[in-house]
Amino acid sequence: MNTSFCAWRAGAPYYVPPLAIGLAGLALGWPGPWAWLGGLVLLAGLAALGFFRDPPRVISAEPNEAIAPADGKVVAVDELEDSPHYPGPCKRVTIFLSILNVHVNRAPLAGTIREIRFHPGLFLNALDDRSSEENESNTVLMDTVHGPVAVRQIAGLIARTIVCAAKEGDSLAQGQRFGMIKFGSRTELYLPPGAEIVVEPSHKVQAGRTIMGRLS
Repeated sequence: MNTSFCAWRAGAPYYVPPLAIGLAGLALGWPGPWAWLGGLVLLAGLAALGFFRDPPRVISAEPNEAIAPADGKVVAVDELEDSPHYPGPCKRVTIFLSILNVHVNRAPLAGTIREIRFHPGLFLNALDDRSSEENESNTVLMDTVHGPVAVRQIAGLIARTIVCAAKEGDSLAQGQRFGMIKFGSRTELYLPPGAEIVVEPSHKVQAGRTIMGRLS
């Protein structure tokens, strides 16, 4: 990928203005009511700063180990007879991201992006199973040495902006950042049918760190 993705940079328009306004309000309005208002704006900026945090992750997985594409909690592990993204069966792992999770998406395996499909849709709660089919989403389909792999970014009730900095034809390293979903969401990982899934529903996972499955 020519341009590396950075959540700090993507979130700057959300946290820089309130931080600047809040600090100015505190400095110029103290100790009057404007200082209290500045404090509230500052807190909002700090909350936004926390949401767009982008901690470094050391990628230590083996090349045949698919790592989590997102932080969050595994809510489903399914075997599908037909993948909705490429011909043939697959295994799907669904991750729910709360507003408190890091929202950066990372490549589960090294590969080349064959296609990116954006699907407009609704903004149902990401915990609702219907959100997988009906919500706005963006699917990144990759070709890897282990077969086709897909990561699907799904918007939620609050998360309404999907960011994907990668483009078709880009090569991604294992664990490389390629985008995020702003303010709570759902991420799905599609692996070849022969993958050994090593996570279960309710497991907490971290992008770039947690091994989701092993491929032959």
